[in-house]
Amino acid sequence: MIKIKDLKKSFDGHEVLKGISFEVGKGEVFALVGGSGGGKSVLLKHVAGLMKPDGGSVTVDGLEIGTAGNVALQSFRERLGFLFQGGALFDSLNVFDNVAFPLKEKSKLSKNVIREKVMAELENVGLSGSEDRYPSQISGGMVKRAALARALVEDPEIMLFDEPTTGLDPVTGQSILNLIDDCHRRLSFTGIIVTHEIPKVFAIVDRVVMLHEGSVKKIGTPADFKESRDPVIRAFLNG
Repeated sequence: MIKIKDLKKSFDGHEVLKGISFEVGKGEVFALVGGSGGGKSVLLKHVAGLMKPDGGSVTVDGLEIGTAGNVALQSFRERLGFLFQGGALFDSLNVFDNVAFPLKEKSKLSKNVIREKVMAELENVGLSGSEDRYPSQISGGMVKRAALARALVEDPEIMLFDEPTTGLDPVTGQSILNLIDDCHRRLSFTGIIVTHEIPKVFAIVDRVVMLHEGSVKKIGTPADFKESRDPVIRAFLNG
């Protein structure tokens, strides 16, 4: 479904992505791992069409994202959910209005239907009863849950997660990973998770891509990584 071929990107002469290639099949969930500053979030933004590559391509169901026109790109984004690293909630809106925002902006659904969808999604992520609270009034874990509900409220076919557990304690971080797994089982989206949660994320993904110094170091199943004797991979897995 998602095909990344020889993707290249540089900033101020520094090569961040040096020809990345891999494919994500429909319904698969990939973990994208590697050291800080290794280009993981940059790659994710290319998949979302938020950046254009210097070379290579990102293709989703035959649509080349980097060269797509505005209409085609907008149509693609209607199939896409993106969970930003910090949650990216609107401080001036309560939880309900944050989750409802994409439906109000992009759909012609009635107020009653929107309310039904939002309340159902809040229940799915464990936030029933928190709809009237503002981001400043809830915990970091609840912010991530609200942001996930917003990303999922349009029933996306593709989900991109940029460090969904950053800034959370281990228990809360694990609960967010479990929630992502539950949502995938319910919606069967195709997903890419950028994360440092190794090896916790292995329990909820089909395959893993490791970036190292701007290139693909390894692609394989979680078991492949656990069994690898490569010193770079072992060092990363062992923290």
